[in-house]
Amino acid sequence: MAKVKHYVIVSITLGAIAAASAALIGVTNLVTRERIADNERKAIQKGLNYIFDTEVEVPEAQDLADYKYVTCYYSLGDEKYAFRTDGSNMYGKVSLIIGFNNEEFVRLYVIKNEQTYASTLVDNYINPLNSDEREYDDVKCGATYGATLVKDMIDDATKAVKKINGKE
Repeated sequence: MAKVKHYVIVSITLGAIAAASAALIGVTNLVTRERIADNERKAIQKGLNYIFDTEVEVPEAQDLADYKYVTCYYSLGDEKYAFRTDGSNMYGKVSLIIGFNNEEFVRLYVIKNEQTYASTLVDNYINPLNSDEREYDDVKCGATYGATLVKDMIDDATKAVKKINGKE
């Protein structure tokens, strides 16, 4: 009988701890959900302004399916598009906004870079790519796996912009 009582007390204690933890996670989500969404909107706004070198309003995101990296796109008029891409490899995650003007790659903006060699990727591949000092398919930069992932994301966005314009 003593063992049964012990098991019941342990079960109730663990259940109370689990319930309190779930409540704490739920309250934290309620408090931070809007702030996280607002920070993402600000990052997208900053990215669009950087890519197109002008102040633009963030349009409604258009969902896309059937792409490996492209999750959605923003149509800015005058055949200007920005594609949100998310991808990962064994070195970490990368999230980008890739801009196109008349189906031609303009620039990209990093929203999230969790690659092991993140600074090498940015300094040796992304920054030179954005300043037209590097071809996007030249991925040998000291962070070759990360650069290959970014290149694949650009290729995926290129397919998407062609499909949107009815050329694929």
